[in-house]
Amino acid sequence: MFKNLLFVLATAGMLCACSVMPAGQASGGGVADAAEKLRVLMVDPDKAKLEALVADDLTYGHSAGKVDTKASFIADLVSGASDFVSITITGQVVKVTGNAATVRHTLTAATNDGGKPGNVKINILQVWQQQGGEWKLLARQAIRLPS
Repeated sequence: MFKNLLFVLATAGMLCACSVMPAGQASGGGVADAAEKLRVLMVDPDKAKLEALVADDLTYGHSAGKVDTKASFIADLVSGASDFVSITITGQVVKVTGNAATVRHTLTAATNDGGKPGNVKINILQVWQQQGGEWKLLARQAIRLPS
């Protein structure tokens, strides 16, 4: 009887722990992995890897108002026009709905755009879509935060 009670309590505890896991840990792991790949590629750009990760119809909104396409986003990273020295992501929340997912987080970065050092702190909304079994970045919008 005591062993059965312990089993029930342990199982209930595991179920509770699973139901309160941060988004992205259980159901959105693939999306969180894709978002991490993007972070790494923004610091150390690789054209072929970026092209594979980003949807052809990408719309990429910067906090200053500029809107990029897939081609201009990748070209700016590869050329150094948009140069991230380091990127730290905090407070990430992932929500998957069917073949689409949203990723929200705060991005803090050291930049060197066009050779000019700077720092940014922005809130990000990313929209990811499963295409051909892979998560692709479909849309992104940034909002600048006070420093």
